[in-house]
Amino acid sequence: MLKKIHRGLWNFRSFLLIVLTPLLLLPIPLVIGTKEADCAYVMILMAVYWVTEVIPLSMTAMLPAVLFPLFGIMKSSDVAKWYFKDFHFLLVGVICLATSIEKWGLHRRIALRLVTLVGVNPAWLMLGFMSGCALLSMWVQNTSAVTMVMPIVEAVLQQILKAKEYQCSGKDNPNLELDETDMSNEKEKQIKSNEMQPHGLKETFVQIQPVSQSNTTEVPVPAQGATNSRKQDLMMCKAMSIGIAYSSNIGGITTLPGTSPNLIFSEYLNQVYPDCNCINFGNWLLLCLPISIIMLFLTWIWLYWLFIGSDFSFLKCQKGEHSEKEKAAKKVIEEEYSSLGPMRSQEIVTGVAFVLMVLLWLTRSPGFFPGWASLFPEGQSGYFTDANVALMLGLLFFIIPAYGPSKKYEAMITWNEFQASMPWKVALLVGGGFALAEGTKESGLSLWVAELLTPLGDLPVFAVITIACVIVTMLTEVTSNAATTTIFLPILSPLAEAIHVNPLYILIPTTLCTSFSFLLPVSNPPNAVVYAYGHISIMDMVKAGLGVNVIGLLCVLLAVGTWGVPLFSLDTYPDWAPTIPSLNSTLP
Repeated sequence: MLKKIHRGLWNFRSFLLIVLTPLLLLPIPLVIGTKEADCAYVMILMAVYWVTEVIPLSMTAMLPAVLFPLFGIMKSSDVAKWYFKDFHFLLVGVICLATSIEKWGLHRRIALRLVTLVGVNPAWLMLGFMSGCALLSMWVQNTSAVTMVMPIVEAVLQQILKAKEYQCSGKDNPNLELDETDMSNEKEKQIKSNEMQPHGLKETFVQIQPVSQSNTTEVPVPAQGATNSRKQDLMMCKAMSIGIAYSSNIGGITTLPGTSPNLIFSEYLNQVYPDCNCINFGNWLLLCLPISIIMLFLTWIWLYWLFIGSDFSFLKCQKGEHSEKEKAAKKVIEEEYSSLGPMRSQEIVTGVAFVLMVLLWLTRSPGFFPGWASLFPEGQSGYFTDANVALMLGLLFFIIPAYGPSKKYEAMITWNEFQASMPWKVALLVGGGFALAEGTKESGLSLWVAELLTPLGDLPVFAVITIACVIVTMLTEVTSNAATTTIFLPILSPLAEAIHVNPLYILIPTTLCTSFSFLLPVSNPPNAVVYAYGHISIMDMVKAGLGVNVIGLLCVLLAVGTWGVPLFSLDTYPDWAPTIPSLNSTLP
């Protein structure tokens, strides 16, 4: 009987959490009875639901539309207008571009071209694939970048393993048979990967088919040298697979539209600090491009050392005969690239639109010269934003003919193709975050939090930033990147105001750290996609992710403590931020 009750409670644990959480939190609004307490109740309830994901994240984001009018915090019409902002126009335009890139295969040409430039030595090959994935994820969703690159990586790995089998035993290995210990866990891995609900909401999760690995009844016993060589190849598979997952997150932080936390941060600034014109595509790129390059290089070195070994003699430029593995990899890459054929007109149009979008973003209002936004009449220079640029070029993909007059008119992309790529969950989640942030401001909760956090002003500012980054990095491993950003921005901006520090000094590094979800397959969709291929275990990802988390944290702190200071005037308290006279003043 007790066992049945226990099983029933376990099966309905999500339902119990949904019901019990609001009941247990009910004393907050009932006992305290202030607007701040009412808003805190909504905020804590949403945070619990977001972290546990007992309700879909996008539907949890709808709670302000129901509870704010119920508690008398905001009118329903006032709440509704926060669910579609400038951010959504930018997202639509970027997804139009990404859809065209993926549809016409421009991503494959870019990735393969990068790989051919670095060579076929396993170490350089890994760096080439990581660089290609990072470059793609600057402009498309992280999951899309991984699903674009990983099939090419898998084809190369298969040929490397086949070549090694030919070399060692003269037998083909069509099923990628690795060590028996790994094979015994393969089925369990695939089941787990199918059951996982990935947390990272920057992207729409794309279901892929893992590589088939069938068990055979007779396994030949290889020689000792062949066994060691096979283990070495397995380690290379692990390093290259994990490198693809991590490089997508590293590349995503480079640009404002590259990942949802960056976009949420940008729109949050426009909402809470409307007079702040400090963040644009150009200066964000100047801050984050060096971070991404340093992180990518150190992550490459770290993964090579962790999985392959400490022999870095490949860094010396030595030319010689290629091994069987390198010849096999080179053959696959050349065949893949030649199969693309000459560059088609659709790829050229997409590439031109991509370059034009980047140039317009960079030159709109760069800061060190007026930019084309100054061509508008006086007082209207701020009317046209990066979102308008993205949307304008995105609309062109629905107009420009994909083929010449010899074929029936068809646009570069269709609505169904766009809709399949559009992360609607992110759009709703971000809207809920904006509504929540406005509710904290209207209710006075943000001011109450600022007063509560005043004692932190006694700590060195860099210590406060480090603590905030560590907390965010830990939480984002088990919560979606977008949800973590949405939860912490309304908390950290009052903290910055409380200790009289430039809000950007705290918000920028913590926003970047929300993208550092490297530890688990469920931390974000790119990790889950790579894990589904079966080359890595959870412990492999944990070991590798701990090191990459440290690398990322140190790179971000280095950036905001050095070149980020003059770039955003982080050492001064800005005029666009509110001043609270009663609170302590601490300057970085």
